[in-house]
Amino acid sequence: MADDLELGLAVGYWGAAADDATESVRAAEALGYTSVWTAEAYGSDAFTPLAWYGARTRNIGLGTAIAQMSARTPVATAMHALTLDHLSGGRLRLGIGVSGPQVVEGWYGRPFPRPLQRTREYIDIMRQVWRREAPVTGGGPHYPLPYPGGTGLGKPLRSITHPLRPRIPVYLGAEGPKNVALAAEIADGWVPMFYHPLLSPPLYADALAGAPAGFDIACTVTVVEHDDTREALRLAKAPYAFYIGGMGARERNFHLDVFVRLGFAEAAHKVQDLFLAGRRAEAVDAVPDELADGLALVGPLPRIAERLQAWRASPVTTLLLAGVRDEPRLRALRDLVKG
Repeated sequence: MADDLELGLAVGYWGAAADDATESVRAAEALGYTSVWTAEAYGSDAFTPLAWYGARTRNIGLGTAIAQMSARTPVATAMHALTLDHLSGGRLRLGIGVSGPQVVEGWYGRPFPRPLQRTREYIDIMRQVWRREAPVTGGGPHYPLPYPGGTGLGKPLRSITHPLRPRIPVYLGAEGPKNVALAAEIADGWVPMFYHPLLSPPLYADALAGAPAGFDIACTVTVVEHDDTREALRLAKAPYAFYIGGMGARERNFHLDVFVRLGFAEAAHKVQDLFLAGRRAEAVDAVPDELADGLALVGPLPRIAERLQAWRASPVTTLLLAGVRDEPRLRALRDLVKG
């Protein structure tokens, strides 16, 4: 249970058009939000906007939620991280994740199998880069260093640049219990997706049992402030339908699996069927009200204030508010969370 929820702003990844959220980020910083988080799927990247916002702010933390591992080798991500951490004065929080086979193999052209083993290797190599105690080596099957082939001339190297911090905070974007347990074992935080403050805690209690003191659970929460709660729920459902139906294959969709574990198996499969059949409006309508109402904060501000109590009672330590950009709403939500 978090006595004092930390508050962050989730700006996500771009849609069809470029989306410069500088004014929102500046407003959030002025209001005391502690972090801003970018993301990537298969369009805009996570690091460029974060550097852009970091250059226009002074204090707000800079997080990736999530940078996809298959987009970059471990040392490339470590280089991005140490560079941005230097330029921002030590403000980076590096969130990484494996994504899913649809993106990993279809977009990046990389193999997906053995995600837990890959993650463990990835983080080990990044931390070698940042510690800079010795030339970086990797003995695992996924990211061997030096490369065991080619010319045979490769040799272990040490970063030319001395990192500002020898241990940049690493967060894992994880959905399955085994991946969450890995986050608790080797990472500094967890960025859950589709977290229900009433239903999710018992599902992950065993996985988080070994988490160290100070382990940060930074959860993205969509906010739809609207005088009409029914309309707010309808608006909140759209992204859930998209992830259940469109962000994964019918045969393997890790996002859908989360909804199944939450107890909404029949509804989730119905949403997927409708979405894949091209009946997207019906798919949105098929998302259960009680599910959307738990995952998001919707309705008038007094109702949102009431619903926040469940988040305060949960293991979540940081709320990353999504869907809010204007200063008045950022201020009102800050007052609700901090009041």
